[in-house]
Amino acid sequence: MTGQEQDLFLERVAGILIRCFLMTIALLFIWFIFFVLAGGFVYELHSRWFDLEWYDLNWFFYIGMATLKIIAFVFFLFPYIAIRLVLRKSKT
Repeated sequence: MTGQEQDLFLERVAGILIRCFLMTIALLFIWFIFFVLAGGFVYELHSRWFDLEWYDLNWFFYIGMATLKIIAFVFFLFPYIAIRLVLRKSKT
């Protein structure tokens, strides 16, 4: 693989990573809006099936959203930034 082919490959991988990051942030935003608007409905639905308190559901949502945000940054944004830095260095 030549240097030019490698740069093209890294450009494509970077494009995929930034799109994955944006989709993950969009999913996080939808989850947050759903929780704010329909949190009571979700609580009523799940409290019938499981022995859940309102606090437990809030904790689950908070931990889930925090985990998703950490995953988005660690697996998508940071590699994207690293690839962009490598590509910028190779062009100079």
